[in-house]
Amino acid sequence: MKLTLRLPFILVLAMVFISCSPDPKKEAETFLNDYNKKFQGLYYETGKAQWLANTDISPAHDSLSEAKEKEYSMFVGSNEVIQKVRGLLAQEDKLDPLQAMQLNKIFLSAAHRPATIPDVVEKLINAGTKQTSLLFGFNYTLPDKNGPRKVNTNDLDKILTESNDVKERLVTWEASKEVGRMLKDGLADLQGLRNQVAREIGLSSFFYLEVADYRMSTKDITAMMDQFVRELRPLYSELHTYARYELARRYKQPVPDNLPAHWLPNRWGQNWPGLVQTINLDNLYKDKSKEWVVQTAEQFYTSIGYPSLNKNFWERSDLYPAEPGSGRKKNNHASAWHLNLDDDYRSLMSVIPTHEWFRTTHHELGHIYYYISYTNPDVPLLLREGANRSFHEGMGDLIAIAASQRPYMEELGLLSKDTKIDQIQWLLNDALSNSSIVFIPFAAGTMTRFEHDLYELNLPKDQFNKRWWELVEQYQGIVPPSARGEEYCDASTKTHINDDPAQYYDYALSCVLKHQLHDYIAKNILHQDPRNCNYYGNKEVGDFLRGIMSPGASKDWKAVLKEKTRQDLSARAMLEYYQPLMEYLKQVNKGRTSTLPAL
Repeated sequence: MKLTLRLPFILVLAMVFISCSPDPKKEAETFLNDYNKKFQGLYYETGKAQWLANTDISPAHDSLSEAKEKEYSMFVGSNEVIQKVRGLLAQEDKLDPLQAMQLNKIFLSAAHRPATIPDVVEKLINAGTKQTSLLFGFNYTLPDKNGPRKVNTNDLDKILTESNDVKERLVTWEASKEVGRMLKDGLADLQGLRNQVAREIGLSSFFYLEVADYRMSTKDITAMMDQFVRELRPLYSELHTYARYELARRYKQPVPDNLPAHWLPNRWGQNWPGLVQTINLDNLYKDKSKEWVVQTAEQFYTSIGYPSLNKNFWERSDLYPAEPGSGRKKNNHASAWHLNLDDDYRSLMSVIPTHEWFRTTHHELGHIYYYISYTNPDVPLLLREGANRSFHEGMGDLIAIAASQRPYMEELGLLSKDTKIDQIQWLLNDALSNSSIVFIPFAAGTMTRFEHDLYELNLPKDQFNKRWWELVEQYQGIVPPSARGEEYCDASTKTHINDDPAQYYDYALSCVLKHQLHDYIAKNILHQDPRNCNYYGNKEVGDFLRGIMSPGASKDWKAVLKEKTRQDLSARAMLEYYQPLMEYLKQVNKGRTSTLPAL
């Protein structure tokens, strides 16, 4: 179905301006050629400025980023561009499908920064830059005998993962939330400005504007997320019960009905690494360097037929923590960047030799190799994206699954063949630690519903924290250690709420997608157990992945998935993968009380 028919606002706007061109295809070709030349240059300059603002946080770099983004926005959201695209889309049935897809991408991009309200767009850019700078420039501190001690997010995560001291955990968790006090006003400003932009072109909210890229409605996407949560709820309930009893034993506390947030190893409870203490995977990397982690991830991809990373990547990426004493502050959240939609691809990470960073590095290079794959003459510049946004995350997470398979770790010498590991405990650790079962209630439930309510329901500022914790308890069965008043804004401590808004369902979709793709690869290409297989060195696996990656966004995402796996998107493969764990947990939890209500 055409995007214009699935998105009524585009159809309505298109009818305003009816082009009289005798040759719409030729007119579209001329327009797209001219647009792309200007677009690529501005996109690149904006990307470089944003990169600088993220890798060396300072007011000067923030100002440069703002200036470049304003210049970019003035072009992308200009009245001339909007009017031209409206006219061409009014004749979509006379255009080539690729032309129509590019024009719809242009329109959605323009809808984020319409020149009809330039003051709002300028305020939005300024507010976004300020919010990001506050978040990543925040000085986290922990109490020390000599006064407050500065720490970074890696330090906080390490304590929450390793400490058995409940008091230390509480202090650390509370310290991780202090940044929310500074971010609440900014989030309220962004809520209003983002919604103004979306409503300027006839949409109900900014949340709807972001969902539109999937050719889905807000109702469609929330229904899909709720379906994933319901399908996986029985297994999540067993994991929740297991965690309540295990952590109560570990911390010598009474068994709670809900999990106290500071008991968990992740600041938002989105995954729970370290609960299975018989498996300490970080010990496997104690003699490895941070450079080894990145180089090994690259070797994984080259072994299945991808090219080596280019010189730009190695010279321009920012891969490791800022040196102590350097005075440089950087965004520690891992990300991949395709700055010019061509050969300048980079990664921003803070890699240290741990299993989490080993997985994360394989994941981030998945984005990089996606960029490389669809940067080809068959994919127009504007369609150099994932089949949808979740495909990008799904591909990265798929390789993160592959990176944790025992045969691959044996291949690298991280595990010896005679190392005895309980496979059920390994599976349990995986379900708790990675973007899988524990992650779905957070991604599909808490995050998606909060941002839906924030934008679609105009959630009042004085209810931000209340609504956040209502959702955390409802979906995740997690509660704060004590009452959290509205002076806090705990939702805003999550990076994506600020700088990648109303898109977190991408991660939930990618979580389901990765298991579907992994299941297909293991069973149909490798002919191995999905829980114990090895992609390394298999060129047929690489060919399969490139077949999905290479078209970019030039094909409908549902069609790509059906063509490659012969199935529609479903949690079936995910449930099958963890079925042995479900049977195990039912036995372990016999006699224990389950407190997680059905949804």
